[in-house]
Amino acid sequence: MSVLGRRAAVWVFLPFAAAYFLAALLRAVTATLAPTLAEAFTLGAADLGLLSGGYFLGFALTQLPLGRWLDRYGPRQVLLAFLGVAVLGCGVFALATGFSSLLVGRMLFGAGVSACLMAPLTGYRRWYSPAAQLRANAWMLMTGSLGMVASTLPVQWLLPVLGWRALFWGIAALVLLSGAWIALAVPSWNRPRQEATVLLEAYDTAGYSVVWRHPYFRRLAPLGFFTYGGMVAMQTLWAGPWMQRVAHYSELEAATGLFWINVSMLCTFWAWGLLGPWMARHAIDVNRVMARGLPFSLCVMLGLLLLGPQAGSAVWALYCVSCTVMALSLPAVAAAFDANAAGRALSAYNLVVFGGVFVLQWGIGLAVDGFIAAGLDVLGAFRAALGMYLACNLLAWLWFLRKPARP
Repeated sequence: MSVLGRRAAVWVFLPFAAAYFLAALLRAVTATLAPTLAEAFTLGAADLGLLSGGYFLGFALTQLPLGRWLDRYGPRQVLLAFLGVAVLGCGVFALATGFSSLLVGRMLFGAGVSACLMAPLTGYRRWYSPAAQLRANAWMLMTGSLGMVASTLPVQWLLPVLGWRALFWGIAALVLLSGAWIALAVPSWNRPRQEATVLLEAYDTAGYSVVWRHPYFRRLAPLGFFTYGGMVAMQTLWAGPWMQRVAHYSELEAATGLFWINVSMLCTFWAWGLLGPWMARHAIDVNRVMARGLPFSLCVMLGLLLLGPQAGSAVWALYCVSCTVMALSLPAVAAAFDANAAGRALSAYNLVVFGGVFVLQWGIGLAVDGFIAAGLDVLGAFRAALGMYLACNLLAWLWFLRKPARP
């Protein structure tokens, strides 16, 4: 393990952050483009839903091999190869003539950017001190929130000027530039010396079994699935329909509400980045922080359900912010494993989180439609569906408390 100096650490962080900004922008931009794409290609609601899920499908398909490649070849080589796939996906999307090519393009750039968070976190595990890891992790998520912000009103302003096809060519060019910056700034992955070779071979042979069987990973996985994945599902999908269908926001008001939700997330991750080194210096156990902080998010969700139509963007912002304590789980997962297995541990955990995003986005929609078909009004259906989601979060938190918090 070779810890970088302050200047070198900043020089490594910046290109990684630029690539993750673009990954978050690509994840969320189709929500802004949905009316334009629906009109241009005569897409229905089911088509738009599948198109949105294509990103997560491409993302999920790469996670398990990604972890092994990161441990073996390192963040620089792996991320550069993946960014090439993202550029190809942007090109396919920009040239699309029908729904199928749109879906293929979105799956390709979803797969291509799937290393944009796991690659740097794997590198930080080896190159940064524990305090710097906490800060870098939080500020990586902050740049992701900045990408989400950029995908809303700024994209809406650019559409009349550039058009959506030119917008994707521009994103492809920025992805290429971020890849060139990574090639220049990020160190290569030095293989362990002879004394560590036996350990590395043992981890390589074990594959993902060393991750799945780890008791800390098993304790944390339900929180990753329901709470972390649920936060992303609410932020990127269900907060909007609630504001429009329950709180009776107009489309512009809902878009503005989502903008401020993303801004609040950005500010919160920035604050976690400032707090992380202080927590490391004072040896504060991040697992205790998660255990004690998560009940607040449960209370906010309960309050949202009770307020009903009076719960608007401010309450949703408070809920998403209260869930950001789960950002501490990423460095906690990395620290629970040897550095030679950190890539697999982080990728497996990321697969759990994004599995939760997909299941909860789809499952809550099915539940809302089912409750409406059973005779409930829109408010009652949303309350029942999100009440089930709240119960799952409560059970996941109780499961996390079953054993001592230290990994």
